Amino acid sequence: MRYEIGNRIRKHRESLGISRRQLAEQIGVSNGRISNWEQGLNRPDADMLTELCRVLKVYPSSLLGVKLSKDELSDIEWKIIQAYREKTDLQKAVNILLGIDIE
Repeated sequence: MRYEIGNRIRKHRESLGISRRQLAEQIGVSNGRISNWEQGLNRPDADMLTELCRVLKVYPSSLLGVKLSKDELSDIEWKIIQAYREKTDLQKAVNILLGIDIE
């Protein structure tokens, strides 16, 4: 069985321009462990997800490949999410207003 989370870890790591070794150092694991995750040979345990998300600057749902369905949100919540994604120039201001710190 190959784990899909590895592809997402690699994608986010590469988008930040950091090496496997750098990621490993930042979360306190070996380079080989990162390699095994990215190859889908095994997967990080739940305790590692927090550190991975912090370093890769992503939400857990992004690493886990979990997407909300429209059935889980009200119509207004869905519209807010769509507007937020479309108006990238306003996202920082919205984050400040909502007290969201993603840095």
